[in-house]
Amino acid sequence: MTHTLEQVLDNLALSFTETIPFHQLIGLRVNHLDANSIEMELPMSDKLIGNYTMGILHGGVTASVLDVTGGLLGMAHDMGRMVNEEGTVNEEHLMRLAKFATIDMRVDYLRPGRGEKFIATAKVIRAGSKLVVCRMEMKNEKEQLIATGTASYIIGEAG
Repeated sequence: MTHTLEQVLDNLALSFTETIPFHQLIGLRVNHLDANSIEMELPMSDKLIGNYTMGILHGGVTASVLDVTGGLLGMAHDMGRMVNEEGTVNEEHLMRLAKFATIDMRVDYLRPGRGEKFIATAKVIRAGSKLVVCRMEMKNEKEQLIATGTASYIIGEAG
């Protein structure tokens, strides 16, 4: 069975927001996803506060959102590279997604996580057949840069 890249990316975005309990718990949403760019949104809520006296976002949530943003873009980018001449992705290539995992990540916290919502974006720095490296950013609704991250993700073998 084959799928168009658009179908694959739509299913990826839906899967990340609808089937992963942690993402549902924190309210993480995919605003945009294509093979080369991503935008995710996290609305602030009391359950995400890490420093209650200051009312700022928990650093672990920040790191998680950056990781998810980079990982989802890495998957999307890899699927974009798997599109054949007919414009579709084979089922065997989709199996690579099940074996996709973070192998290293660095987060730089640049300012306290204050805001009503947070927007995370990413770009692919390097992509090979077995590894993809992404650079991520998280800003608040005032465009203040809250944190950046760089992560390496391993890509599973097809088949």
